[in-house]
Amino acid sequence: MSENMQPKANRLVNEKSPYLLQHAYNPVDWYPWGNEAFEKANSEDKPVFLSIGYSTCHWCHVMEGESFENEEVAEVINKHFVPIKVDREERPDIDSVYMNVAQRITGSGGWPLTIIMTPQQKPFFAGTYIPKKNKYGMTGLIELLEIVADRWQHQKDRLVESSNAITQEIKTIENESTSGAVLSKKNISDAANILERNFDEEYGGFSKSPKFPQPSYLLFLLSYYAIEGDHNALFMAEKTLESMFVGGMFDHVGNGFSRYSTDSRWLVPHFEKMLYDNALLAIAYSYGYAATDIKLYKSITDKVLKYVLKEMTHEKGGFYSAQDADSEGEEGKYYVFTPDEIIKVLGREDGTYFNEYYGITHNGNFEGKSIPNLLQREDFYDVNERIEELNKKVFEYRKTRTVLHKDDKILASWNGMMIAAFAVAHRVFGDEDYIDAAKKAMKFVDEELTNKNGYLCARYKDGSVLENATLEDYAMIEWALIDLYEASFEIVYLKKALDINKKMIELFWDEENGGFFLGSKYGEKLIYNPKDTYDGAVPSGNSVAAYNLVRLSRITGDKNIEELTKKQIDFLSGSIVKYPAGYTFALMAVMYELYPSVEVVCIAKDEEDLKNTLKKMSGLSIVNTTVVAFTYKDTDNVSKHIGYIKNYSMVNNKTTFYICKNKNCSLPITDFDEVKKELKIK
Repeated sequence: MSENMQPKANRLVNEKSPYLLQHAYNPVDWYPWGNEAFEKANSEDKPVFLSIGYSTCHWCHVMEGESFENEEVAEVINKHFVPIKVDREERPDIDSVYMNVAQRITGSGGWPLTIIMTPQQKPFFAGTYIPKKNKYGMTGLIELLEIVADRWQHQKDRLVESSNAITQEIKTIENESTSGAVLSKKNISDAANILERNFDEEYGGFSKSPKFPQPSYLLFLLSYYAIEGDHNALFMAEKTLESMFVGGMFDHVGNGFSRYSTDSRWLVPHFEKMLYDNALLAIAYSYGYAATDIKLYKSITDKVLKYVLKEMTHEKGGFYSAQDADSEGEEGKYYVFTPDEIIKVLGREDGTYFNEYYGITHNGNFEGKSIPNLLQREDFYDVNERIEELNKKVFEYRKTRTVLHKDDKILASWNGMMIAAFAVAHRVFGDEDYIDAAKKAMKFVDEELTNKNGYLCARYKDGSVLENATLEDYAMIEWALIDLYEASFEIVYLKKALDINKKMIELFWDEENGGFFLGSKYGEKLIYNPKDTYDGAVPSGNSVAAYNLVRLSRITGDKNIEELTKKQIDFLSGSIVKYPAGYTFALMAVMYELYPSVEVVCIAKDEEDLKNTLKKMSGLSIVNTTVVAFTYKDTDNVSKHIGYIKNYSMVNNKTTFYICKNKNCSLPITDFDEVKKELKIK
């Protein structure tokens, strides 16, 4: 191709997904997922080559550079297959179906995900990254495609038979009932014991390498400590929270956490930054502070949330999805430094201090350069104002480098987690900036990610929305609304949470077998509709739904929601009994049911008194605790959604508290010192 010739665009050029647009000028004749592609495959009797990834995935970039930008590979694909590209973040339903296939066939999964299937969407091959040519014992993509094309031509019946068998096996497994087990406190302690067996006492975390943050583990352990007083659970959580921060997985110059660590010490990250990781970790550090009063956790939470506001926030309040790991074709190049480079930026004295503080050496710790870290320091708990000022200068210098790709689509599900993070941080720390950010983002959801009928959309990008919202979108937004209510006590958020809950049940609840489907019962039909339950990097939609239901039932006293909570936990019970550590977020809902809880009703004299009183309550436990608060004049409005509050009244025209612990209720209390004592507020 001459210098002046522009590559020809394929069909992806009309898409909104940043990931699909990255492939819009590949010579591969990509189709987006849709009827056009499958009709072509059917009419031309070709198998479908499905590639699933996301825009900040390093190995997705590698496979694109090696294969999808290569004319030789493109020629084979275009001749023998109908190629389809899917952004897993836009279509988690499609990704879940075929990732499950990959895990069943190969025993593992990951991205890029490569599936070859019939025009009827039934898979007969699954893999992940595949090199262009044969390498290290791996069959190269060209050879693989030629083998499949030949077999489709001469042994098609065998491939179709295999695809039918795989599809039927997946459906059978998915339809197996997981309900009916009786859960007990032993299941909770079993989960903690499994985590303890996998715990790395030297560096924290629950594996050797690679090491993932696993926020659901941390939230579970901190909740378990709050309820049971188990100091070993607290130790595991604290050690991991501390170790993740001191390594290079935390961006000490620009803040925010990378996706995971490639080593056991949390030093060398996979440098992409995902919105959901930072949301869930901000919640975990907030819980950590609530449990311990360790100021470092407050500082880290603040750094994470300020990073999100500075670099990952749309002008109207929604949150972007991710920042890439690669710049100029190299992973991590944007984040690493040499000692001389730092001295040139900061001067000899400050530069030497900065290098020593962050372990930036001539030998380096990553491909000859250094990732700033605090692994050799013991004073990282202390606020260092000098280093904070120097970080600002280095950050400004770093911005002059090649700008990192930003995935600027706005996903409902990930925004739900980030809104929850800001709301939880406000509850714990009282910072008004946090609640303002949460409210602004929820307004964005209302205005840009909700259709005219009040149903959620999955994705917003450049004024355009993708409407096929999944269970994850509804569950995460509902989570955000409940936390927004408990952070602000503005009844509008509870009302919206109840509305979203109603729609979630309508669209996803399985009346026959229990549990929530990932995709809408009324939406596009895939080869099956999965019910994701496993709590991985992100808690599953079913786990979050259980957590939401139990909290809504406690806030509202609604018997129908309480009954559905029991059904949902029953649906999850079989999976939990088999491997409780795989369902740690779901266990947070179970703990509400198995352990004593605290319910607080506060009737305030007026708005000002309500605000002042709730500030004083910031030290109240956020585990297994439900608070309903409103002003006396707003009783009628609030009672439309929380019917039982009609039974409560103010005493002597003073702000009055009603406290129930383990289903035993106190007399009304008007003395806040007594409230503090009763609730053990710090």
